[in-house]
Amino acid sequence: MRGFVPPDPQTNVSNVQFAIVYAPRRKANRNRIPHSCVEIKDSKEQAMEQSRPEAKRYAAQVLGPSKSSEGQQIFYVMQWLE
Repeated sequence: MRGFVPPDPQTNVSNVQFAIVYAPRRKANRNRIPHSCVEIKDSKEQAMEQSRPEAKRYAAQVLGPSKSSEGQQIFYVMQWLE
């Protein structure tokens, strides 16, 4: 994926995880999400069960956390789960 620093294979700083993401407008090209809008879940199934599209909370596979160039903690959406 273009635009992010790949995870360091020697540490567990950034990981691919499942989460609920608050996104007012879910777009395919929006891949940077603030840490405050991400709720990490234990499994894909748990994320899918707790997804609430009517409340703009979507299940996703995310990479992070990472620090943006502005110094903010962010996650990258790897894929939206349906």
